[in-house]
Amino acid sequence: MKLAGKTAVVTGAASGMGRAIALRFAKEGAKVLVTDMNLAGAEETVAEITGKGQQAEALQVNVAEAADVEKMIDTAVETFGTVDILVNNAGIMDGFEPVGEITDEKWDKIFAVNTTGVMRAMRKVIPLFQEKGRGVIVNIASTGGFSGAHAGVAYGASKHAVVGITKNTGFMYAKEGIRCNAIAPGAIETNIGASMSNISEFGMGRAGMTHGLSPRNGQADEIAAAALYLASDDASFVNGTVLTVDGGWTAAF
Repeated sequence: MKLAGKTAVVTGAASGMGRAIALRFAKEGAKVLVTDMNLAGAEETVAEITGKGQQAEALQVNVAEAADVEKMIDTAVETFGTVDILVNNAGIMDGFEPVGEITDEKWDKIFAVNTTGVMRAMRKVIPLFQEKGRGVIVNIASTGGFSGAHAGVAYGASKHAVVGITKNTGFMYAKEGIRCNAIAPGAIETNIGASMSNISEFGMGRAGMTHGLSPRNGQADEIAAAALYLASDDASFVNGTVLTVDGGWTAAF
């Protein structure tokens, strides 16, 4: 029980990687606040957790809304007494648009969810962690956070920013018992593709050249295992870094 006695907040936990992380954390003893815009999906995740005698609550959260992010952390404290682990998993894809095709509207939407929402959740939880003298943040970045060839310009830029936020936070608060790391998943079988619209044929064609090098699609449970490692004391000396979990895809370039 690597997370016994801990409370975790997981965003985007109605499906995919977020759901797998919430289930794995609960199995390891954590009380989990399962958050997502899709409340019905979040409640299904909670039902699976509580059906096994574990603890979880669902909350509808749009991470692009500042008030929702504030309420998320406050609700975790009100429900479970504290927060020990924050997992920023919620994210959306672009349509593989290169910079010559991206619109202001799409750019702003991608950054609101993938980057600003991450920053706001971290900003809200850091004072609580400072007061406790400990805390863990796990951000779900992407191989697109260090590669320019895995998505469009908006998604790639937003995930590069998450990597920067992660490294800066890990360094800034290292002496206060706070660890902040990121996971860079490769091609994982999730439903994130449902968030894509107006796909650029040009951008998809260019990105597809590198996607063919991925040895296989990963599973959400494989990302959950990495998140558990980073959230647990097993990673006590791991801070401010990015763990690539892609089956060796980016080893090729």
